[in-house]
Amino acid sequence: MNKNTLTAFVLMALVVFGFMAYENYARREQMAEQLVLDSIAQVEAQKEAKIKQKEIEKKVEEATDSLNPLFEARQGTVSTTVIENELLRVTLSNKGGQLQKVELKDSTYKSREGGNVVLFDSNDQNMRLMLDGKTANIVTDELFFTPTDVKSTGMTMHLPVGNGSLDIVYSLKPNAYILDMDVKATGLEGFFPSKTKEMQIEWTENMKQQEKGYDFENRYSTVTYRDVDGDTHELSVSGGDEEEDEFEEKIKWITYKTQFFSQVLIAEQPLSVSNMSSVYLENGSGYLKTYKTSFAADFDIKGVKPTSFHLYLGPNKFSTLEENEKMLNSSDDLDLQSLVYMGWPIIKWINRFIFLYAFDFLTGLGLSMGLVLVLLTLIVKFLVFPLMKKSYIASANMRVLRPKMDEINAKYPKKEDAMLKQQEVMKLYSEYGVSPMGGCLPMLIQMPIWIALFNFIPNYIEMRGESFLWADDLSTYDDIINWGFNIWGIGDHLSLFCILWCVSTVINSIITQRQQQYAMTPEQQQQMGMMKWMTYLMPIIFFFSFNSYSAGLNWYYFISGLVSILMMWFLRKTTDDTKLLEKLEKRHAERKANAGEKKKASSIMERLQAMQEKQMEILKQQQERNNK
Repeated sequence: MNKNTLTAFVLMALVVFGFMAYENYARREQMAEQLVLDSIAQVEAQKEAKIKQKEIEKKVEEATDSLNPLFEARQGTVSTTVIENELLRVTLSNKGGQLQKVELKDSTYKSREGGNVVLFDSNDQNMRLMLDGKTANIVTDELFFTPTDVKSTGMTMHLPVGNGSLDIVYSLKPNAYILDMDVKATGLEGFFPSKTKEMQIEWTENMKQQEKGYDFENRYSTVTYRDVDGDTHELSVSGGDEEEDEFEEKIKWITYKTQFFSQVLIAEQPLSVSNMSSVYLENGSGYLKTYKTSFAADFDIKGVKPTSFHLYLGPNKFSTLEENEKMLNSSDDLDLQSLVYMGWPIIKWINRFIFLYAFDFLTGLGLSMGLVLVLLTLIVKFLVFPLMKKSYIASANMRVLRPKMDEINAKYPKKEDAMLKQQEVMKLYSEYGVSPMGGCLPMLIQMPIWIALFNFIPNYIEMRGESFLWADDLSTYDDIINWGFNIWGIGDHLSLFCILWCVSTVINSIITQRQQQYAMTPEQQQQMGMMKWMTYLMPIIFFFSFNSYSAGLNWYYFISGLVSILMMWFLRKTTDDTKLLEKLEKRHAERKANAGEKKKASSIMERLQAMQEKQMEILKQQQERNNK
């Protein structure tokens, strides 16, 4: 790491701090808007309360009206039925004819308590179907269904309605995480108005906290949907207390997603979404967020064609999502693999076509995940070593030219000669073919790799539950100390891997700073004072965020920092300053000999020198005019 490397890091810090400042500004704007919205919401709440009161009165009337075609369906006792395949165990309730509990049977995925992962249970989830009839309205979660045609992998929830019925047929695909759901009317043409073409659906769920780290899991938990144009969107990844949106376009599927598991509702026909919201729940409640979506689906009152859905209820594993999508035999590209978050478009392709295959290959060797991360670090460092070497040589070139820089400083000791001094310095760099920015670009090229792994490692489900050294789960933080209460900026624990990474980064900065002082003039050292302290402070600043990040990510950064230190030591030991100076002198002689020849293109240094010469000429002309 050289001066330009520090510049790159400072630029990174400025981006981070700028983003934080923008977030704070946006938050203040949001609060101001919220004050206005709250007053409006108060009025709306009063109106809504009156509407709800009327609905309650209507429900009481319907429940006591024996002539109502849904009178018997409102009476009953709650019971459950279990269906299962090789991977899923699904519990269905006769109250509402809907899913009550979904459990993953695959022993690969364990809960924090050590049992099977339960996506939702009991009152966590509710999906109600709503249809307006001529004399009564069907709201499924208020009615009792009758289980029929019960098999090990499927069943029918039967709802008598007058002389007809409404049936919800469930069927599990073999060796898959997919549950088929068909809604069909029989003999209900007279129950519904002839203009009825849709049924309304409200899907609400309190998302269980599956992982140890509330904040980190929340970061990657979101409502995701795919529109009919083939674009995938997220309602929110992180944010404030509530996110809400309204839609005009139709969508193909909706996902309630946590860090490592998803519940995807896939429609055979596009859905018309009216509202989608996500509300944060309190840390310690056992839940992350409340998701709610209101949408409409095509419905045939004659029962010729059922309203068909597919529910994916399983892990966010790239290969698993890909395999299950193929089982649907859909003519559309559903792109369920996008549920594995891999970052922004360019970063996404790096992860998709490089790191995903690299991780799968290395884990296939039977190595522990900690060693996989070590091997991956070595591979990445080997690939970027030429860039790192180029950056180091750029710094070394400036170091060996230090004596000539000292001569220029002695020639122009006065502050008013700063422009002349800078011009001479730029001329020196140009003559010897040295660019002070030569080491910056190689470092910036490495940034996509850093960002790619930042997004990939926390979302690689194979990391979940993998222990290494003192960490019992590399997908979440390694708390060597946990004091049981939250401290602002730190949380309730200390992560040892995070501390090690920060310490190694500080040590790396100290080493590079000592190496750079030999290549810098006293004035440059003074100018770099603030940058130097920024380099030291950045790991400390990042600690407050990364303390709650995955142990695997911090382990990777720690090993990467150690390898960087070793590579810098190796380059320092293998670089002969005498030979390097001889090479520069030879280059200088060749450039001087060819000074009279026309050049095809100017270097960056030459262009900078020309600009400075023009500035000096302008200043000289101004001084002459002022002296007249």
